Amino acid sequence: MFDFVHQKRRIVQIILALAALPFLFWGIESYRSSGEGDDYLALAAGEKIQRQEFDQAMRNQQESMRATMGERFNDSLLENPEVKGAVLEGLIQQRLLKHEAARVGLAVPDLQLIEMIQNISAFQEGGQFSKQRYEELLRAQGMSPRTFEARVRQELMRQELIAPYGEHGFVPTSVAMGVMRLSDEKREVNLARLLPEQFLSQVKPDDSAIKAYYDGHQQELQLPEQVRVEYAVLSQDELAKQIGVSEDEARKYFDEHKSEFGGTEERRASHILISAPSSASNEEKSAARARAEQLLAQVRQAPQKFVELAKQNSQDPGSAVQGGDLGFFVRNSLVKPFEDVVFQMKMDEISDVVETDFGFHIIKLTGIKDAKAIDFSEVKNRVEEELKNQKSAKSFAEMAENFSNMVYEQSDSLQPAAAKFNLQVQQSGWLTRNDTTSPYFSNARLMQAIFSEEAIKNKQNTEAIEVSPNTLVSARVIEHRPASAPSLAAAREKISGIIARKAAEDAVSKEGKEKLSQLQAGNTGSVKWEGAEQISRIEPKGLDHETLRAVFKVETRHLPAYAGVASPEGGYTLIRVTRVFEPTQPGLEQQKIFARQFQQVLSQEELSAYLGGVRKRYDVSVKSGVFDRK
Repeated sequence: MFDFVHQKRRIVQIILALAALPFLFWGIESYRSSGEGDDYLALAAGEKIQRQEFDQAMRNQQESMRATMGERFNDSLLENPEVKGAVLEGLIQQRLLKHEAARVGLAVPDLQLIEMIQNISAFQEGGQFSKQRYEELLRAQGMSPRTFEARVRQELMRQELIAPYGEHGFVPTSVAMGVMRLSDEKREVNLARLLPEQFLSQVKPDDSAIKAYYDGHQQELQLPEQVRVEYAVLSQDELAKQIGVSEDEARKYFDEHKSEFGGTEERRASHILISAPSSASNEEKSAARARAEQLLAQVRQAPQKFVELAKQNSQDPGSAVQGGDLGFFVRNSLVKPFEDVVFQMKMDEISDVVETDFGFHIIKLTGIKDAKAIDFSEVKNRVEEELKNQKSAKSFAEMAENFSNMVYEQSDSLQPAAAKFNLQVQQSGWLTRNDTTSPYFSNARLMQAIFSEEAIKNKQNTEAIEVSPNTLVSARVIEHRPASAPSLAAAREKISGIIARKAAEDAVSKEGKEKLSQLQAGNTGSVKWEGAEQISRIEPKGLDHETLRAVFKVETRHLPAYAGVASPEGGYTLIRVTRVFEPTQPGLEQQKIFARQFQQVLSQEELSAYLGGVRKRYDVSVKSGVFDRK
C-alpha cells in the first residue's frame, strides 16, 4: 500500500481529487435543459438519458482512467461495449436513486446544504468560504449556483439513501473465521488434462453434416462488411522526428533549466507500518499506535532485527516482503510527515513512531545519495528530446485545427491536406468494423466514421479523429464490400473444422468421465498425472474458476480422492487430491483485519442487492444495439 503510493504518488493524488467531489461538475441533473429531441440512449423511470449527457460521462471516465493508468491508458479501452454499458448503467442508477429518494421522502435541509458547500476547499480562500470564488468556478464550468446546489442536494440525498446498506454490514466472528479458514486451506493435487486435439484426426465430417450445418447457420457464417480506405495521419511524434535542435540551442535551454536536469539528493529508507487509515476510529488508532510503540521498543533493543521484524509485522504488503525496504526516493515522492522525518535523519538512525494518513511508521534510514552537479554532455540527449517535444507540441497545436478544417472542407480527397502538411496518403488492406490489425483502425470512433453511410456512399473524408493522444487520422473509403453469405464451397473448410472440433470435445468429455469412474472405482493405472501442486483458494496457481471449485468440492475423508471437470478450452481435467493442509490459527490482529475486510465485502454485496431491487421497482429501457460493434 505505502510502497504503491511511493511509486505512484501523482496518480494517487489525482484519484483522491477525483474521488473527493464526484458530483461537482456532472451528475444526475447534468443535462435537464437538453431533454428535447430523440437522441437519447435510455429511459429510466420515465426520464431520458441523452447522448450528450452520456458523452460527458464518458469524458469523465476517460480522465479518471488516464489518471489511474498513466502511460498504459489507451483511448480504445473506452470503445469497449462493456465499459460504455457500465457508464450508462451508472447514469441509470443515478436517475433511479433520485426517484427512490423522493419516494421515501428524503430531504436535505438548507442549512445542511450550505454547510456542505461552504466546507468544499475549492471554494475557500484563506480557509474561509468565498462567494466570489464560488461563483467564478461555477461560471467557468458553465453552471449557475442554482443548478450546482440542486446537484449537491441530489447527491446528499443519494448518499443518505445508500449509506445504511453500504456502511453497516455485520459479520459474526464465527462466520469470518470460517471463511478465513477456508481461504487459507491448501490441498495437494495432481491434474491430468485431456485435450480435444488428440481426437481431431479421428473425426471426418461427411457432406451431409457439412450441408446441414451450412443451411442452419447462415447468419453465423456470413462474411462481414468490408472496406479499403486511404488515410492521412497527423502525429506529434512524427513531427518531432522532423525537428532539428542545434547544440547552441540545446545548451542555452540547459543553462536556463539546470534544476530540471540536475541531480537531487536521494534517500533510502525501510519502515514498519501498523495500518490505521484516516477513516479508522479513535479506538482503532490508539490500538495501532500502542502496537507501533511496542514494536519500536523491540527495534531499539535489537536494531539488527529490523528487517525480520518488518517482514513479520509490517502491514504494508508492498514493502513488508522486502523487510520494509522502500528503495531510494527524492523529496515530494512520499507523504509529507514521513518524508520530513526521513530527510532529517542520520544514516542508520531509527525514528520515533511517525503518524501519517496510512497509520503509524517506524523508519530506518538505510542510504543517502548526495545531489551532484550534472554536466551538459550527460543530459544532452534529454535536453534535445525536451526541445523537440516542446516544438512539436506547438506545431501540432497550430496544425491540428487547420488539418481538421481542410479534410472537412475539401472532403472529396485527402491529397490537398497531405500536400499542405507534408503527409503521406496511405492505403489500408480490407478492414472490418472490428479490425485490430492497426493501432489506428482499432479505434472505434474512426471505424464508426469509416463505416458511416456518408463515407461509404459518397466517398467523403471522415472528420479528423484523435485515435490516441496528439494523433489525428482522417480516412476516405475507396472500395466497399457489403456483408454476404459465402458459398458452400467457400465455407466448407471452416464448417468442417467447427464440426470436427465439437465432435472432438464430445469425445474427450466422454473419455474423461469414463476415466473418472475408473479412478473412483479403484482402477488408478490408466492416467498419467502432472506434478503435484499445493493449491489454495487465494493461491490457485493458475487454475480456472471451475477447476478450483472442483478441487475444493472433493470429499477428502478418504485420500486420494478424485474429481473431473470440463475445461474452458473444450477439454476435460481429471483431479487427484492427495493431501489436505489445515491452516494455522491466525493471530488476533490478523483475525481483526480479515473480519474488517470481510465486512466491507458483505456491505458492498448488500448495497449491490439493494440497488438491484431499486432497479426492478422502476421501468428501465435501453435502446437496442446502442453499443454493439456492428
